[in-house]
Amino acid sequence: MPHEKSGPSFTPALVTFLTVIATISIGLAVFHVELHLLMLIALIIVITSALTVAKRSPKDIAFAIGAGLWEARTALVIFILIGALIAALIQAGTVATLIHWGITLIHPGWFLPAALILSCLMSIATGTAWGTAGTAGVVLIGIGAAMDIPLPLVAGTVVSGAAFGDKMSPVSDTTNLAAMAADTDLYHHIRSMTYTTGPTLLIVSLAYTITGRTIGANPMPQQQLDNLSNAIFSQYHVGWVTTLPFLVLIGFGLARIKAIWSMLASTLTAIAVGWLYQDTALGQILRALWAGGSGTTGVETVDNLFSRGGVLSMWFTLLLSVQALALGAMLSRFGYMHTIIAGLLRRVRRVGSLVATTISAALVGNLGMGEAYMSIVLGGQLFRDEYDRRGIDRAVLSRCLEEGATLTTPLIPWTTAGVFFAGTLTVPTQDYLPYAWLNLLNPLVGIVFAYLGWGLLNSKAAQPKGH
Repeated sequence: MPHEKSGPSFTPALVTFLTVIATISIGLAVFHVELHLLMLIALIIVITSALTVAKRSPKDIAFAIGAGLWEARTALVIFILIGALIAALIQAGTVATLIHWGITLIHPGWFLPAALILSCLMSIATGTAWGTAGTAGVVLIGIGAAMDIPLPLVAGTVVSGAAFGDKMSPVSDTTNLAAMAADTDLYHHIRSMTYTTGPTLLIVSLAYTITGRTIGANPMPQQQLDNLSNAIFSQYHVGWVTTLPFLVLIGFGLARIKAIWSMLASTLTAIAVGWLYQDTALGQILRALWAGGSGTTGVETVDNLFSRGGVLSMWFTLLLSVQALALGAMLSRFGYMHTIIAGLLRRVRRVGSLVATTISAALVGNLGMGEAYMSIVLGGQLFRDEYDRRGIDRAVLSRCLEEGATLTTPLIPWTTAGVFFAGTLTVPTQDYLPYAWLNLLNPLVGIVFAYLGWGLLNSKAAQPKGH
C-alpha cells in the first residue's frame, strides 16, 4: 500500500510543509489571491515533492488522494445536506419565526451572551458544530444584522459556541474520535476537558457579555422593529408550527442519531411545513433546495437572509474542501506530518512542554492536512506511548487533541471547517477569527494549566478503556 512506505526525512518534510503554509498565507494576506488558486498551487508543490523527495509514483498519488476523499465522504455529503437544509428552513418559515422572536424578545445588549448559550446548547444536543452553524448560526446572523451588531463578532460568537458543543458533546464525532485515538473512556475524556474548557467558557461568557452590553446598550427603535416584523409577516406565517424542523433536528441529536439522518429528517419536515403551513408550491420549495430562495419583502436585510441556501450555494465550499482533503491526504499518507510531529516530540522534556507540543502538533496537522479528524488520529498514534511513559492520564492526551485540532480547525481558512463556517455564516474566516474567543483561549488555558500542574489528573486513571 502506498502509505506503508517510509516518509521523507525531517528537513525535506518540514521544507515542503512550510512552503505550502507560506504559499497560502502570503497569497491570502499580501496578494489577496483567490484561495482555490492557492490550494491548487499547494497541491502542485506537494505532488512535486512526493514525486521527487518521497519517491512516490503517480499511481501512489492518485491512490492517496482517492483514499483521502473516500474517508471524508460523510463530511462532503453533509456539505450538500446543509445547503438543502438552510433553504428548507427558510421556505418553512423557521428562520423567519426565530428571527422575529429574537429581535422582539432579546435586548441587543444581551444578544451576544444569548447567542453563545444557544450555540452551546444546540451543538451539545446535536453533537455537530456544522449543523449548529447551518441552523442556529444562520438565525443568529440574521438577528445580529437586524440589530446592527458587527457580523464578524456574531460569527465569532457562533463559532465559539458551536465548537464548545462539538468538543464536549458525547454524541459529537470529534469527541468520540479523540477518546478512541487516545484509547480512553469517552466520559473520562469529557470530564478531563471540563478542567480547562469550563474556566474558558466562563471567561469568554463574561467577555461576550461585557462586549454586548457595550455595543448594544441601546434598544432598537420601535419603528425599525415594526419594519422588520412587517417584512417577515408579508412573506411568512409565523408560529410554533414552523419550529418543528428545528425540534426534529434537536430530537434526533439527543437520540444520538447520525448527523446525516438528522439533517435529512429536518429537511423533509421543513418541506412539509413549507408546503402545508406556508402554502408554498412544492415545485418552488424543491427549486429553492437546489438554487436557494429569493426574498421579496423590500427590506434589504431580510431579503438577503431569505435568499440564501440551496445545494448550489455549497459548491464553492465543496470544491475548496476537496482540494484541502487531497492536500491533507498526501501529507498524511506519505509520512510528511508523521515525520514533522515525531521530530517535535523528540525535543520535549517537561510535562508542560509535552502538553504544549501535543496541542501545537494538532494545530500543525490542521494547517497541513486541512481536517481535524486526521490530526486527532495521527496525534493519538504518535503521543500515546509518551504519555504512558510519563505516567500522564490518557484523558489529558485526548483533551489536548481536541484543544489543538477540534478548536483550531474553524480558524484556518483552508480547512474544511474554516471553509464551511465562512460559507454558511457569510463571514470570511479571517474576519471572524479574532472574535472566536473560546477557540483562541482554550488551547492557551490548557497549556498554562499544564505548566502549573493543574488538571493533569491522577496517573492511576491513565488506563486504556477496557483495562
